[in-house]
Amino acid sequence: MAGAITDDRASAAEGRQGRPLIVTEDVELLDDLLRLCAAAGARPEVHHGVPEGRGRWETAPLVLVGDDAARRLRGAARRRGVVLVGKDQDDSGVWQRAVEIGADHVLMLPDGEQWLVDRIADVAEGVGRPALTVGVIGGRGGAGASTLACALAVTSAREGRRTLLVDADPLGGGLDVLLGGESAEGLRWPAFAASRGRVGGGALEESLPELHSLRVLSWDRGDAVAVPPQAVRAVLAAGRRRGGAVVVDLPRRIDEGVAEALAQIDLGLLVVPAELRAVAAASRVASAFGMVLRDLRVAVRGPYAPGLDDHEIARLLGLPLAGEVPAEAGLPDGGKPPGGIPRGPLARFCEGFWERVAVGDEHG
Repeated sequence: MAGAITDDRASAAEGRQGRPLIVTEDVELLDDLLRLCAAAGARPEVHHGVPEGRGRWETAPLVLVGDDAARRLRGAARRRGVVLVGKDQDDSGVWQRAVEIGADHVLMLPDGEQWLVDRIADVAEGVGRPALTVGVIGGRGGAGASTLACALAVTSAREGRRTLLVDADPLGGGLDVLLGGESAEGLRWPAFAASRGRVGGGALEESLPELHSLRVLSWDRGDAVAVPPQAVRAVLAAGRRRGGAVVVDLPRRIDEGVAEALAQIDLGLLVVPAELRAVAAASRVASAFGMVLRDLRVAVRGPYAPGLDDHEIARLLGLPLAGEVPAEAGLPDGGKPPGGIPRGPLARFCEGFWERVAVGDEHG
């Protein structure tokens, strides 16, 4: 069980790497809290009461107070990021003790273990603002969605932003191939098929191939491996916790795994060739994805059929216009990745996109 006393606001020190503080004399509870800290990759400080060291109580990014120690902390300075932890599910008085010490949350073990591991891991990783996550979808087959996804990621990384490119389409052939890195060392999706719960953001980043200054999670060329929705959720959440930008190349169908990805996407780009049949196909895709994505925009790719332009296509689809995606000579076999020519038309489109969506100064 976990319950909020106040809204879930981070402590003043949260967002920086740090060691959680444990305050308890309950040996059994301490063993549990140390085990959970170890699972989250954090090394805590342990005290029986308010630490004597100057400022430690105020600056610890997270304070875990055993229910046995609540009365000893009544005179401590009020701060955010305090969690009162107990084991007696039937103790109604725990809420009053939480109010007395200004705790943000009351948590009962073992029910609240996963929540607490996640919170401790956030502290250990120094979590700040999550990455802006952009999903790219083709309005029809061959629309150029994968090319645009790669170009957005390459451009983002070139601007100094921490960037993760995720291939969410197991039938797409692999984005690492499009980036010229199919033989690059690092893990691919099948390695994460057994992931459950939380995946460490730092560990994920270090495990993936690095291509053109960005990290890429793609598929390998082996037999198809089903990645459960829980694994998709855990991996994408880990990538987002690192901040910067995450670009996801999405298939045109929605299954359970894609639904998990869509739940973490801030903005969708529907790539539509400027042809009537493509617009008709894209309308069906837009209908399905628009039910899940709060912000879905259309990116039009020429050349244009007679009577069509980018604004007319956006009007027909009932979507905001993200712009016209320009063609770039030499792709995909010109030795450069999509968006790899700094002053090329595709790179300029992507630079303008990132500027408009205001990712800001989230650089790695």
